[in-house]
Amino acid sequence: MASHSDTLVVFFGATAGANGGKLGSDEREIILLVWQIVDLHEKKVGKLHRCLVKPDTLELTDQCKEETGLSLDDTVTAEPLDKVLQQFHQSVSSEVKCLGRSSYTICVNSPLIIRQALHPEASKKNLVLPECFFSFVDLRKEFHKCCPSAGPVQKLTPASMVKLFFSCVETVKYKFDSGTCSKTEPVDSETVIRARGLPWQSSDQDIARFFKGLNIAKGGVALCLNAQGRRNGEALVRFINSEHRDLALERHKHHMGSRYIEVYKATGEEFLKIAGGTSNEVTQFLSKENQVIIRMRGLPFTATPQEVLSFLGPESPVTDGSEGLLFVKYPDGRPTGDAFVLFSCEEYAQNALKKHKQILGKRYIELFRSTAAEVQQVLNRYMSTPLISTLPPSPIVSTRDCVRLRGLPYAAGIEDILEFMGEHTVDIKPHGVHMVLNQQGRPSGDAFIQMKSPEKAFMVAQKCHKKTMKDRYVEVFQCSTEEMSIVLMGGTLNRSGLSPPPCKLPCLSPPAAYTAFPTLPASLSEVALYQPPLLAAPRPPQTTAHNPAHTLAYYPPQPHLYMNMNMNYTAYYPSPPVSPSTVAQPHPAAAAASPVLPQPGALVRMQGLPYNTGVKDILSFFQGYQVSTCETCRSTSSC
Repeated sequence: MASHSDTLVVFFGATAGANGGKLGSDEREIILLVWQIVDLHEKKVGKLHRCLVKPDTLELTDQCKEETGLSLDDTVTAEPLDKVLQQFHQSVSSEVKCLGRSSYTICVNSPLIIRQALHPEASKKNLVLPECFFSFVDLRKEFHKCCPSAGPVQKLTPASMVKLFFSCVETVKYKFDSGTCSKTEPVDSETVIRARGLPWQSSDQDIARFFKGLNIAKGGVALCLNAQGRRNGEALVRFINSEHRDLALERHKHHMGSRYIEVYKATGEEFLKIAGGTSNEVTQFLSKENQVIIRMRGLPFTATPQEVLSFLGPESPVTDGSEGLLFVKYPDGRPTGDAFVLFSCEEYAQNALKKHKQILGKRYIELFRSTAAEVQQVLNRYMSTPLISTLPPSPIVSTRDCVRLRGLPYAAGIEDILEFMGEHTVDIKPHGVHMVLNQQGRPSGDAFIQMKSPEKAFMVAQKCHKKTMKDRYVEVFQCSTEEMSIVLMGGTLNRSGLSPPPCKLPCLSPPAAYTAFPTLPASLSEVALYQPPLLAAPRPPQTTAHNPAHTLAYYPPQPHLYMNMNMNYTAYYPSPPVSPSTVAQPHPAAAAASPVLPQPGALVRMQGLPYNTGVKDILSFFQGYQVSTCETCRSTSSC
């Protein structure tokens, strides 16, 4: 369509719900289209066309009936939207041709019928709109904007109208343009929204389709990720101006498929935090425009570019071969198992997506659509945030000779873990299996295993990650001794960092009695002082002398060793990798200098006691175990 024309098509429409200033805000379908041709050159007006449209949902609101004068019976016999649009195109083209013209311009008194009603509904119904609906003139806005003192509309001459119209034609983008955003780029907070409740597999194109009719800035869709690097169902969207942002807010709780999407205001700072980047590597990777981006997750850490290209196959060639691959790494250069791939067309990307959950090496690979903003966000997350961000600096260098098992069945025991480890069981250190319990003393689904070397831990993480145990896949990660120790003390470990346990906080200093314990390396002494309640030592046999070898022995599950608390305790190797009673042995020098705990024993900490608990209740709780007497009164009953 030519950019200049003296033939206008005045266009109007109504929906089955709200109209006027709220048209399109309730996601109701179009039920009426009206148009009329105006020949500015001959100063003539053509025939008025009024076509009813049959909606898929035959229901009209009272407001619609009152404003349009239509009833449900009027729309039952009407044509669907695609047929009416064909009729519109044929009718207008025929009349324009009769006038000896080849082009025309759509003219509306509000952009809502185009942006909020016609384009969204056509997108949902997969209809191809005529080209004329991608540019239009908004009479009301432009008269007030450009000619605030022009007076009544009827006093404007056709020549002045044409001059006004074609200086301010509005457009609707055909498709969303992906791209990158620099952290130094200014972003107006009045142009940004947050969309919540998105399907996890949504791409930037899917989000742009949800906002069809509104113009999103280049690279203006940023999918948000959670602490584990997975999409959390939210996205930040940046529009070209505040007017389009305000129209986007009117789509609050509109549907994407079967899910409704919440739309809220957001800030430019939030958008830059997600989408902004400074990495030259990302900029170079995304410099090739009009590329389809696919994210691969779960790659073996040893995967090479050639192995990835072979996995994708010749039916889905990667743009520029290995140059079209971007492997995501930690700051120390270790691979994260994520990679991004560029494809030159939709066909190649679709062929690649067919490889979803197929095996590479011994791991299944997840593939799904991605965005330029997600590439930037993932790189920012892994390259700028250390694995342990909350711990104070420590002179002790931790060795990554441990693995963490996450997602264990709650009924899993030591035997299940050893079976799960298979041939790698021989590489476990003695007493190196540690079950993590929650605050209620129940299995948390996590466990730590100490291996004989970092290389052995790496191999276990490679071979056993997402291997199945009792119909559940278990995640296996390599970690350090320090991370294991902190978690066993009550801290938390996840992708966003390591949080210290309560005993590491300044307000919770260890009791003074703990000074009688021997000085150990930080990662072990703290664990010994704050062990879970299950680490109380069983009563040794009365007929045999104390033997250090027995304290390191594995305690098999025996019903009489466990307290009757309606809890399903799991038998496990003592944690940390020495017996509690051995750790609690006071150093000879410390024993001579302090009257606390002169005899062999173990000190345990009990949390969550009822407020009315007495000494007898505690002794009853530890029935079957040897409890030390008070040094002051030499009697447990009088403490």
